[in-house]
Amino acid sequence: MKKERPKKVLGTWKCSLAKAGLLCVMAAMPAFAQEATLDDVAGASEEPDYLEELVITASADASVAGLPESYNGGQVARGGRVGVLGALDYMETPFSSTNYTEEFIENRQAQTIGDVLEKDPAVRVARGFGNFQESYLIRGLQVYSDDMTFNGLYGLLPRQYLAAELAERVEVFRGASAFLNGAAPTGSSLGGTVNVLPKRAPNEPLNQFTLGYTSDGQAYGAADVARRYLDGKLGVRLNTAVRDGDTAIDGESAGTALFALGLDWTDERFRLSADLGYQEVKLQGIQPNITVLPGVDIPSAPSSSQSIGQSWTYADSEEFFGVLRAEYDFYENWSAWAAIGGRSGDEENRFANPRVSNVDGTANSYRFDNTREDTVLTGEVGVRGDFLTGPVRHRPSLSFMAYSLDSKNAYAFSDFGGFATNIYQPGTVAQPDATALIGGDLSNPSTTFEVETSSFALADMVSMFDERLILVGGLRYQSIETSSFDYNTGAEISNYSESELTPAFGALYKITPELAVYGNYIEGLSAGDIAPASSGGSPVGNAGEALDPYVTEQLEFGTKLDYGTIGGSVALFQTEQPLAGIDGDGDYRVLGDQRYRGIEFSFFGEVSEGLRLLGGISLLDTEDDGTDLIGAPSYQANLNVEWDTPFIEGFTFDAGMIHTASQYADSANTQKVPSWTRFDIGGRYLFTLDDGKTITLRARVENLLDKDYWASSGGYPGSGYLTVGGPRSLALSATYSF
Repeated sequence: MKKERPKKVLGTWKCSLAKAGLLCVMAAMPAFAQEATLDDVAGASEEPDYLEELVITASADASVAGLPESYNGGQVARGGRVGVLGALDYMETPFSSTNYTEEFIENRQAQTIGDVLEKDPAVRVARGFGNFQESYLIRGLQVYSDDMTFNGLYGLLPRQYLAAELAERVEVFRGASAFLNGAAPTGSSLGGTVNVLPKRAPNEPLNQFTLGYTSDGQAYGAADVARRYLDGKLGVRLNTAVRDGDTAIDGESAGTALFALGLDWTDERFRLSADLGYQEVKLQGIQPNITVLPGVDIPSAPSSSQSIGQSWTYADSEEFFGVLRAEYDFYENWSAWAAIGGRSGDEENRFANPRVSNVDGTANSYRFDNTREDTVLTGEVGVRGDFLTGPVRHRPSLSFMAYSLDSKNAYAFSDFGGFATNIYQPGTVAQPDATALIGGDLSNPSTTFEVETSSFALADMVSMFDERLILVGGLRYQSIETSSFDYNTGAEISNYSESELTPAFGALYKITPELAVYGNYIEGLSAGDIAPASSGGSPVGNAGEALDPYVTEQLEFGTKLDYGTIGGSVALFQTEQPLAGIDGDGDYRVLGDQRYRGIEFSFFGEVSEGLRLLGGISLLDTEDDGTDLIGAPSYQANLNVEWDTPFIEGFTFDAGMIHTASQYADSANTQKVPSWTRFDIGGRYLFTLDDGKTITLRARVENLLDKDYWASSGGYPGSGYLTVGGPRSLALSATYSF
């Protein structure tokens, strides 16, 4: 059995090491940055020019175009990565996305990527199955944090939580994306994709230090430093963050340590970028997932300010990750790129999630320990061009991607009879022994799961009529291989190896420069199931047969608006996801489809000087054999407002609203989770000192009315476990920039 973990939330030696490293790098940096230029591959509708001089802009993927510029108001960007097609302006692509900027992330004092995504009207944040891992629902379908992409590559980011300080941009792509991004390794991302872009050195020197406090006793410190060298060709950006202490939930503590180094090199024809990251997260006494047993009505949400979790529950994770990218302009308007990255992650967890058996809160729970060690290696190579054939512009792309995961796991359970508790009066119980059921060695887990994927993609983006009509089409050939192994003996239990061809088609037409209409057909892809040996006590006729990969089909039509100061979109979509089960012959087959149908409205920008809006509403209708799907509310809405007050120069007030309609926690639709609305307010004050340095003071109150509510239902297919929304909390910070 593993020895008990220390009580301290974060190892101070690791924090000290990160701080010492930061000071060393700062000492080595000069006091000023130098300007540089690079050659731009143009994309004019006339004959494309090859060498155009432009000032270096941050480029996460080593592309010549750099980072898409921010939209008016600075909260979102004009464009983002669209898989194999590269970074595109939102008015140039027949797909739907919103791309949140570093400015928005900082001003909302986001701690995790989930804090950013919950501001999106098409996204809701849930929990992983049986753990504290963030999980995201886009258009009603799961996106596991394992399946987020880091600059387009799967599996590189920490899988439990991701500190928001890492991100230059958080890009939300709405809809299936197997053609654009390849199949997600763990089978999610069928309704959308989350891509995180790392930070890059700007043209001007950056020195930014932040100290903060979050109720009820969590301290925060961060540093973000960047320089450019060698006439601007070499960029270095280092950012670190440490957060530690008690949260606003009594009995809960959390700590995070992040270290990220971003490097980039730009020459006339060659561009290189590298990212190296380390993150440690330690959670103790965290609010657990709660399962309401079948036949029991959903009880009222318990107090959000009191943890139901036992003091001996915890989740620790430590992740090292890195990626290297290169791009070379080998011919006029033709570039080749390559990237390789990896992640090594260790997790250690102890849970005791309540199972409610009565509306009065009566529940029982048992102890569950697990450990996990992941090794990921992934990469891609490709070539992209830009040329004219008469009046038609072509931007073809050809790419190859590969991914490999080796996951080592072990577990231990206490007696499943468990111990009695109550979600309204949880109390503390002695830690039971986890000896009833053991799989593997917790201190030395063995490989239990392997995933290998690879794919080839061919795409072309065609522009006609002076760039008013844009057509996108292509194919991706995807292979998926998975293997599972016995926890104790290491013997192979199952093996899956299948492949599939996924096409995509899209068109966008600009009726005017401010108004465009678009449509697309695109597919999602996940590994098919392996038929079980029995079901309901009866043998399955095709036991052990691997089903073909599940192809999720999506149709979408919409409009996009761009009036310079304010923009937005309206999207109508339908997604059909295969559903397998036992057919009339006793075989395990695909029986039909789950349907997701909806309308999304989104808007962003500065409606008048000093007044910025961001938000939208998502309407969703789901159906599975006559019932609604778990965790899929019929509508959800977000509104974020910022106002630069005229009576106090430098002061900005912001307010936010998140509303989620009722949803079901079971497939029979007998357990209904009530709707909820949360209000947040905040403010920031920027002022300049006599020496020209600036200080930004920020304050934020989340859940202003201190409402108790069930924040989510599910987060894993077929499971309707609940999570408790956070209590009212106060966050304060001061940032010194010089």
